[in-house]
Amino acid sequence: MSTQTFTVTGMTCGHCVKSVTEELSEIPGVTDVQVTLDSGLVSVTSEQELSRDAATAAVSEAGYDISAWN
Repeated sequence: MSTQTFTVTGMTCGHCVKSVTEELSEIPGVTDVQVTLDSGLVSVTSEQELSRDAATAAVSEAGYDISAWN
């Protein structure tokens, strides 16, 4: 298992969190997604290391941007 964390900008409500969570959960191998609205911190656990390109595309599909990888 691998866990990647990054910060997503632009989320303002629970619907935003749900959208980001759903899009990231669709990436093959992802087993858990935790999103903290206040800080924008996102933690994704997956069977193998999460591709930055896949995460960026998923977050973009939800309508947001990754501002920093932690």
